[in-house]
Amino acid sequence: MRTNNLILHFRPRTVPEKALRFTFTWGLGGTAVVLVLLLATSGILMKFVYQPVPDRAYASVMALQQEVRFGQFVRNVHHISANALVIVVFLHMLRVFFSGAFLGRRKTSWIIGLVLFTLVLAANFTGYLLPWDQLAYWAITISTGMLDYIPAAGRWLKAAAFGGPQIGAATLQIFFALHTAVIPLGLIIFLPYHFWRIRKTGGIIIPRRCNEPPDHSPVLVPVMPELLLREAVTALVAVAAVLLLAVFINAPLGPEANPGMSPNPTKAPWYFAGLQELLLHIHPLFAVFVIPLLAALALLVLPFIPSKTDTGGIWFRSRTGRRLALISAVAGGFAAPLLILIDAFWIKPLNWLPELAPLVRGGLMPTSALLTAVAGYGWLLHRKFHATRQENIQALFVLLTVGLLVLTVVNIWFRGPAMALVWPWQIHTGAP
Repeated sequence: MRTNNLILHFRPRTVPEKALRFTFTWGLGGTAVVLVLLLATSGILMKFVYQPVPDRAYASVMALQQEVRFGQFVRNVHHISANALVIVVFLHMLRVFFSGAFLGRRKTSWIIGLVLFTLVLAANFTGYLLPWDQLAYWAITISTGMLDYIPAAGRWLKAAAFGGPQIGAATLQIFFALHTAVIPLGLIIFLPYHFWRIRKTGGIIIPRRCNEPPDHSPVLVPVMPELLLREAVTALVAVAAVLLLAVFINAPLGPEANPGMSPNPTKAPWYFAGLQELLLHIHPLFAVFVIPLLAALALLVLPFIPSKTDTGGIWFRSRTGRRLALISAVAGGFAAPLLILIDAFWIKPLNWLPELAPLVRGGLMPTSALLTAVAGYGWLLHRKFHATRQENIQALFVLLTVGLLVLTVVNIWFRGPAMALVWPWQIHTGAP
């Protein structure tokens, strides 16, 4: 009875039948939980072998892969689950946004979701250094180097992350403690709270079509077996997919870290690649601090922006919203690479306005121009399509999200030695 009462804190006795449609949630929330459990299980197993000391860390990972039975497989599971978790949580956030499941009483759930996404990124980032190979060492060096540009607290944050003036034994110990204790504790606290908040606000939002009023008396079905069976199948498929990939895809491990030899190019982890690409075009203060801060504040404020109509449960708000989302995706996919090319082959070679301070020329001016262009785009959509506030916000969200994805793709696959623009095959062949 006590077990049932505990379960019912997170799952009601009945759920709306419409909310069980797989094509509405795609099982992303449940898949994220499964990946967290796989990470915890594989991580605990690796702790029996791994030694968080610079002169032993790399050797212990090599021993795990070569001397421990199924050690390579366990590390593969951990690596694939970690990267998949970032993608799944990001897609889950998009699903919640585009279905309007963050409005009204669900504000707190959205904010907790953002906290969880931050913890997932932090878990991946802190775990990235632990193998102590060249790729990990220099990727973390590049990423933490960005902290220098945060006003006032930047150098203090960097020194706190390093545990000293540079990456060393203290850094590895700090990252290991964060990765294996502090961040998991945060997940243990916020994941159940996230589920509880969803339970208190009525569960998953009920999907509906455009111009269809909210269903206040939905058809209800029992959680067991209707919901639990679907969740079990989704979990088994997710586990099977990770295990299958772990058989064929090995977690990367390069040469042991060498602080005196930087690889060329040196890139941040892929989930920070968009930020690194932005850093190549805009002054570091704006690329690392101002723009990310504005983006974070915008995501936090989203649920509190008033709306005249209730669009919860409607994909893309309306038919007009779908059309504007598609237009914005195309616009972002076209504008972002165009701006990258203009900056690389026109603005930088011509050294525009050299008399101005770099902060003004490379930071304030392009950031102001970008914000003005985004605001002008939103005004144009409102005038031409009579877009509502929520439709307009969604269109701008799509525009900027696609732009970030383009920056990420360019940084990963189109940046070669000295971070010059190259074709993807030239990165591996060394062709000029």
